[in-house]
Amino acid sequence: MKGLFITGTDTGVGKTHFTACLTRSLRLNAIPAIPLKPISSGDRGDSILLSDATGGAISPSEINPVHFATPLSPYAASILESKPFPWGLLREKIAKLAQTYPGPFLIEGVGGWRVPIDSTNGIREWAQELALPVVLVVRNTLGTLNHTLLTVDSIRQANLSLRGLILNEHFSRNDDPSVTTNPALL
Repeated sequence: MKGLFITGTDTGVGKTHFTACLTRSLRLNAIPAIPLKPISSGDRGDSILLSDATGGAISPSEINPVHFATPLSPYAASILESKPFPWGLLREKIAKLAQTYPGPFLIEGVGGWRVPIDSTNGIREWAQELALPVVLVVRNTLGTLNHTLLTVDSIRQANLSLRGLILNEHFSRNDDPSVTTNPALL
């Protein structure tokens, strides 16, 4: 499978918006990118946004085959909902999509880079299994340097290629001097 694994320093950093924008841009340039958010919890609006980015070429249910109703990490949600994480289903759905669509695939993780999926595996281990280059989305705010550098270290320790770092300006405040220093320091 060819594509990218898109992750963030934590939840709500703008992974889905970046993935949707990248999908639209690639498709406008005749590259049939397929965005996937195979695991989600809580609201399922992200899969609709990603489907819309493809012009409806892929359905929200294909984009997001594994969903937990409780808005927590997949592991915490699976415990609360008394449902073991369906690794077999996840792998089967991704393999089927890889046979159906040419890609490239933009696979978005859930939460941040070290979020647990079950008692032994998390987003990092799943990304290692997929073996795709990683794009890291981070907030451009005070505190981002530490979060970002720790996450970059963990990506490198996982022997994965960091293909890009997206500094999301959406959260930036005019009175935050780190907004201007973060780009140069990262």
